[in-house]
Order: sequence, then structure tokens, then C-alpha cells
Amino acid sequence: MLSQSQRTTILELNASGVSRREIARVLRVSRLSVRKVLRSNSASVPEIHRAEKAEPYRQQILELSIACKGNLVRVHEELLATGAMLSYTALTAFCRRHGIGQAPVAAVGRYHFDPGVEMQHDTSPHEVEVGGRKYRAQTASAVLCYSRLLFFQIYPAFQRFDCKVFLTEALKYMGGVPGRVMIDNTHVIVLRGTGSEMIPVAEMEAFAERFGFHFVAHERGDANRSARVERPFSFIENNFLAGRTFSDWDGLNQQARQWCDRVNATYKKHIRAVPRELFATERMHLKPLPAWIPEVYRLHQRTVDVEGYVSLHVVRYSVPVSWIGRRVEVRETRDRVEIELDARHMVRHVRVLTPEKIRITLPEHKPARGQGIKRSDPHPAEHVLIEAVPAIATYVAALKQKGRKVPAFAMRQLLRLLQDYPREPFLAAVAEAARYGLYDLDRVERMILRRVARDYFLLAVTEPDSDE
Repeated sequence: MLSQSQRTTILELNASGVSRREIARVLRVSRLSVRKVLRSNSASVPEIHRAEKAEPYRQQILELSIACKGNLVRVHEELLATGAMLSYTALTAFCRRHGIGQAPVAAVGRYHFDPGVEMQHDTSPHEVEVGGRKYRAQTASAVLCYSRLLFFQIYPAFQRFDCKVFLTEALKYMGGVPGRVMIDNTHVIVLRGTGSEMIPVAEMEAFAERFGFHFVAHERGDANRSARVERPFSFIENNFLAGRTFSDWDGLNQQARQWCDRVNATYKKHIRAVPRELFATERMHLKPLPAWIPEVYRLHQRTVDVEGYVSLHVVRYSVPVSWIGRRVEVRETRDRVEIELDARHMVRHVRVLTPEKIRITLPEHKPARGQGIKRSDPHPAEHVLIEAVPAIATYVAALKQKGRKVPAFAMRQLLRLLQDYPREPFLAAVAEAARYGLYDLDRVERMILRRVARDYFLLAVTEPDSDE
């Protein structure tokens, strides 16, 4: 079908005296089409009035759309089952034209942000390889809405402590504080409520007051409200993380900061500007940072164990052996773990970001050669056994060397056998076990029980009464 512009051109050329054959050749249309336009003498495109194939089944389509929960594949199957001659494409086109089972299309809006008004913050999970091991880490990102200045860091976990660490680093990177920080309805910051009714956790609200901004959350289902920070996640995954491996988490985040510097100085087609150039304008509208920014930390109370270590997130940090059994305060910061006994005694360790069951011992906490913990002293249960029954001293010594159980457990079990059963069957069973080299105390207990049943629970046999 010829467009309105083609029809207008045909009429103008005909009025200028150009032949129909020439008009068809120049416009590359058929002479029949040219003839029809000249006969109609109108540039408007004629409307086509013809019945739609699905129109006779309109009411049936409406009923089936409800019954099949909007699944047009099932609607088409049911129509064919009733004998309807209708293709699936004709059905979907009919439903699309008449708005059956489809929400009305709405135009996409735009959000306008003045300089220094808002920063958006969100997190997204990504696969990273650190130290030869793959982690499901959390990428925390922050974007200034006017200049699109981007800053992100990657953490093995993202809790409230990590959120405060990240926001502090982001505000330092941007050199100022916006009026508000837009977040999704994350439990890390939100105490209760969503959208405009969101109430942040008191800890996070106090953190925001320290810098001079406030948290706001978008309405539930309105993800486009935080599109400024959502858009870069795909770019981070497919550009920064693609093909990169990292030796440690500090090196990863250092490379992330350098990548942000390079990306922020690159021209962006979707905003037709360089973020750093726009940031030069936005920075004048940001609030200045506080004169003093305290280091983010969280406190823990611990008791030093018998080996001279303090456990924090399954990692054991060493302290002086003189602190064993003492109550200490552990201060966890972004890079360090500080263990404080009192104001004059403190130990500092490098914080391990990926908790594993490892022990970290400082050189000054290692005992000198020959002064380590001596384990030659016998277990208290062994003392009681030897004092109560000196005759089993040889068996006890062999049990410690050849028994399969931990010596402490074996001593406790053997002491229980001595306390629970009579002395004679106990000594007889132990003597027999020593003679055959038997150190399975469960079998020794069964040997004792057989002797007890034979020697201590014999029932007297009575003669039957003659009258019976």
C-alpha cells in the first residue's frame, strides 16, 4: 500500500504533466497503483474495511482468557478444540489490537535531578575469583544522579557494618555529601515500612545525621526510581569482572577504584557528556564532609581461650598467654581487629575478610623454643584411677598409646566403669583385656556386665511344694 507521501508525489507529478508511465518508473511503483491514485484524486491513505478472522469468536476468547488465566496458548488450543479455524498469530494480533489480556501501554517518564540533590545506593550479587577461590560476593554501588559519577566496592558479605564502611568510602571518593541517599527496601537500612513510610534503623539514621543526609526508599514495585544505580551493575559484571582474577580483597577493591576513575573520565553516549565534567558542576552543590570522620567499627566481647586465642567469625587471633581466661573487648574495623584488655594493653591484627577456620599468631605471641605448652601432665581422671586401683597402671599407660579414642575421653570412660560396677568384675575384665591386648572400652564394659550377671544376680532355686 502506498504511503501518503507517495500519493502526494504522484498527484503533484501528474499536475506537472508527467506521464503515468514516467511516474511509475521514477517512484518504482506499478502503473496500476498510479492509475488508482489518480482516479481517487486524494492523497489520504484509504481505510481497509474487512472483518477480522477472530471477530466471530470474540465472546469465546474473552471467556477463555479468564478461564485460562491469560495464557493465549491455552486459549488457542481450546478454540481449535471447538472447531474454530484460527491461527495463533491471528489470535494474538486480535488480542493485541483490542487490549484483551494486556495492560494498556503507558509512556515511560523521566526523572530530573538537580546537582547535589540525590545519590542512589544498591547492591547486586556477582561471582568473583579471589585467591584462587570463587565467591558469591556482593557489589555495592553508589551513583550521583546528576553527574552519573560511579563508585563501587565488592565485599564477601554485606551487613550493616559493611554498608557504613562503603558509604563512608563513597562519600570520601565524591568529596561531598548529597541531600539524600535513595535505597531499595533493604533490611540492612530499613527498620520497617516501605517507600515514603520507610523508617531506617536507628544506627543507620544516626550515621546519616553525622554526614548530613537522610535515607529515602522507592515505592515497592517502582524499580525505575533507582535506575541510576541499577544500570551500571551489568557494565561492572561484563567489563570489570570479565576475565579478571584477584589475589586478595584489598587488591580487588583497589582495582575497582582505579576502574571507576577511568570510567568516570570517559564520554557516555546516553548522557552525551563526561561524568567528571558534570561532577565539576555538581561538586559545588554538595555539602562539605565533616571535619572529622570517625572510623567505622563494631564491638565484640570475648574471653581468651586456654590456648591464648580470641575467636571472631571462626577466625582465631592470638593474644599474650597471660590474658588466658580474661575478658577482652574486640574492636573490628575495615582493615584491623583490635583486642583490648585495658587502656594500656592492646593487640592489633590484620582483619581477615573471608572467615575460615584458621589461627593467626603474631610472632611475639609464639613461645620460645622449649617453652611451649607441655602436655606431659596426666589427665585428672588418670590420677584418680591410679590412686584408686594401682594394679591397672600398666593397662592405663598402654590404653593411652594404643587406644583409638582421645586419651582424655578414654580416661573418663574407664573411670566411669570403675565407679559404676563392682571392683572384682572390673579388675577381672581389665586383667583379661590387658592379657589379650584389648583396648576397646565398650567391649571391656560388656565383659564386666557378663561377670556381673553371672556372679551377682544368681537366683536361689526353690524346691516345689509337695502339695502342688
